[in-house]
Amino acid sequence: MPPFLSRAEVVEKAAALKFPSLAVIDGAHVNAADGATMDCVSPVDGAKLAEIAACGAADIDRAVAAARRAFEDGRWRALPPAHRKQTLLRFADLIEQNEHELALLETLDMGKPISDALAIDVGATARCLRWYAEAVDKVYGEVAPTAANVLATVTREPLGVVAVVTPWNFPMIMAAWKIAPALASGNSVILKPAEQSSLTALRLGELALEAGLPAGVLNVTPGVGQVAGAALGMHKDVDGVFFTGSTEVGKLFLTYSGASNMKRVGLECGGKSGHIILASCRQLDRAAAAAAGAIFFNQGEMCTAGSRLIVERGVHDQVVERLVALARDYQPGDPLDPATRMGALVEESHLARVLNYVEIGRSEGATLLTGGARARQETGGAYMTPAIFDSVSNSMRIAREEIFGPVLSIITVDSPAEAAAVANDSDFGLAAGVWSDDVRELHTTAAKLRAGMIYANCYDADDMTVPFGGFKQSGIGRDKSLHALEKYTELKTTWLRVS
Repeated sequence: MPPFLSRAEVVEKAAALKFPSLAVIDGAHVNAADGATMDCVSPVDGAKLAEIAACGAADIDRAVAAARRAFEDGRWRALPPAHRKQTLLRFADLIEQNEHELALLETLDMGKPISDALAIDVGATARCLRWYAEAVDKVYGEVAPTAANVLATVTREPLGVVAVVTPWNFPMIMAAWKIAPALASGNSVILKPAEQSSLTALRLGELALEAGLPAGVLNVTPGVGQVAGAALGMHKDVDGVFFTGSTEVGKLFLTYSGASNMKRVGLECGGKSGHIILASCRQLDRAAAAAAGAIFFNQGEMCTAGSRLIVERGVHDQVVERLVALARDYQPGDPLDPATRMGALVEESHLARVLNYVEIGRSEGATLLTGGARARQETGGAYMTPAIFDSVSNSMRIAREEIFGPVLSIITVDSPAEAAAVANDSDFGLAAGVWSDDVRELHTTAAKLRAGMIYANCYDADDMTVPFGGFKQSGIGRDKSLHALEKYTELKTTWLRVS
């Protein structure tokens, strides 16, 4: 379908939307067992969109039992990989056929600009499903180099019943990064979306059934994290739980695993990425544009956000001048307008949290160069202007804690070695970037950075063929690429003595 051409077109289609509200369990659309619901409130204007089923422990039990039955009877697991592939390809096709609806649900639910939801989120979700669909019948086992009278094979089998707990910043993409490899491998899945953004997950559950995914293979259980998420983490019949979100909650899933059945845990957690611009960088326009996009895209609600800009002193003033000018291009606007570049933050409480960090930065002695104020208050939505702090020390809270909003901290250093040391001085290690036109300096600095993804003369580059994940408290395991299949499978060695 073509992109949206005007706000009037977007508003017209939004008015005709039907908001999904029921959980998907064992192939049926159901209310929570106790009838509990939670309000879905749009950060665009504060309006209530729907009342969504708020699943509790009883609903999680139902979903896990359905997933276990589906796994044990082999209705999905035992299908030839080529058959699973065809079903997942149909799933991807349906996502593209319903792209306008899905983009609108995403924007209304969590506030991102409609152009981004359509051009980035929907397309990336469909591509992810297609990639794993095409990969699954091309992954081979091994034959070990044993003695001549022994045949030893090493094969991969699906893990079993898999719980996927996703965040609110990229609801569709983050779900796809996990459910696609899990389903392609033959697992049965329970998807628990963030309570702030459940709409597209519920719609994906409907489309999966329409594509021919058997009942019980993909269940969607919206609910509050402390209830539904914890129930999945503690459930003794869940074989693995895979989470994207804050480091604080990621640590809870580790404790849930230890307190229950030692289920496998995969985590993609927080970040405080160091984005370095060295004095040897001559392409300052490109570097500054990348730095602005790295923190202001998606309202700064990104785990890889380049929230610490580490600038060598020789180019500091030129970089800062460019950034302050670029921030004007990211002023918050109506997310339903295709021309908007920065939308609303996900909810009022998160906006208050981010604005509080602006006050913390001021109290710590950092210099606020621009932004950091509430905006568009008359709309009833959750908006703020992009903030840039200078004269930041790496010991300040705004440089150490994940803010998850459009707040940039500029740290000045005097050498490439100091830049790398500052970038590494963090509890996190998800991503880092470095800009230089000196190839030796670029390479040696990148090699020193302790993070899962290093961007050299670019930032936030992306492709399904490369793994996504981090070091330290940024998580355990990797999403994307063939490496993601390792999380959702078990290795089995089979010995056959021939004589």
